[in-house]
Amino acid sequence: MTDIKATKEEKKESKVSSKVEKLVSEIAELSVMDLSELVKALQDKLGVSAAAPVAAVAPVAAAAGPAAGAPAAGANQTVIMTNAGANKIGVIKALREINQNLTLMDAKGMTETVPAEILKDAKAEDVKVASEKLKAAGATVELK
Repeated sequence: MTDIKATKEEKKESKVSSKVEKLVSEIAELSVMDLSELVKALQDKLGVSAAAPVAAVAPVAAAAGPAAGAPAAGANQTVIMTNAGANKIGVIKALREINQNLTLMDAKGMTETVPAEILKDAKAEDVKVASEKLKAAGATVELK
């Protein structure tokens, strides 16, 4: 039985280097807050972002479509979040209410990378609802 366990460990080690295995072990011991800090530090150091592209919000705006019979000028607006505010959790919840296709990480990423386009070319009613939800959560929004 010891031979089987040793064989499994050898297979496991052959998949990743000992350096990577050590990192994985250390990361597994971190708290959620420490992991969040690690992700942010890696993003800063490597110049990348784990946030979803703003285009991920476009399907909701496309689904809203233009308002029927509405005048062309000023009929559709874009909601841009310029500041997430102090209550990021509330803003993340509001973002996920506005666009239910957003994952938790996508919404979190949008709060960290402002300005973020929330709705694009949406109907006036949708824009109003979205901006009210975001403002109630503490975010600053701009309508274009």
